[in-house]
Amino acid sequence: MEHEHFRFIELLNVALTVMLKFILMDWLGMRAFYIAGISFFWLGYVIYRYYLDPSVLNYWGYKRKNFGKSMGILLPFIGISLCITLVNSKLNRIPILNPHIIPVIILYPIWGTVQQFMLVCIVGQNLQNTDFFSKRKYRLLIAVSGLFGLIHYPYWSLMIFTFIMELIFLRVYMQWRNIWAIGVSHGLIATFLLYFVLNRDLWIELFAWF
Repeated sequence: MEHEHFRFIELLNVALTVMLKFILMDWLGMRAFYIAGISFFWLGYVIYRYYLDPSVLNYWGYKRKNFGKSMGILLPFIGISLCITLVNSKLNRIPILNPHIIPVIILYPIWGTVQQFMLVCIVGQNLQNTDFFSKRKYRLLIAVSGLFGLIHYPYWSLMIFTFIMELIFLRVYMQWRNIWAIGVSHGLIATFLLYFVLNRDLWIELFAWF
């Protein structure tokens, strides 16, 4: 299956997505518009590529195969993350019983899957198909994870955590090639982090611009 002729436009679209994140979400506070718009854009792209070649879903990892194996590796990391964030909330007196966490924990895995699609399927696999990264997998792990960390600038602690998190996600994806597992894991861990460490109510933030 030939993907080379899509490389430039895919990487360009990821770059534009990141740029819009800093403008629309971080600067203008249009979080709901940004997340919804980017999600529909990349969904449209997936549908377009599927129309051209149905095998692309398997290539990217949109499949049931290896979901259980991937989650089996990721569940301990999810559990440890939850425990750490709950301890932090207790120490810093951050409320745990926030009803807004319910819709976020349901919806965030969707947004997490979109983000992981851009990182591991678009950036990761396009870089992996180049000589510089295909011969040294550690370079790919550092590059993709570093990019994810930089996206969370200027929060240094969050940048470090997301770098480590993406290292784990990408390694699991390279082993089992299932995008659903790392997308769900991303959504769960990010929800815990936002509410129990950063003390942010994402549900309110989504609609703050209105």
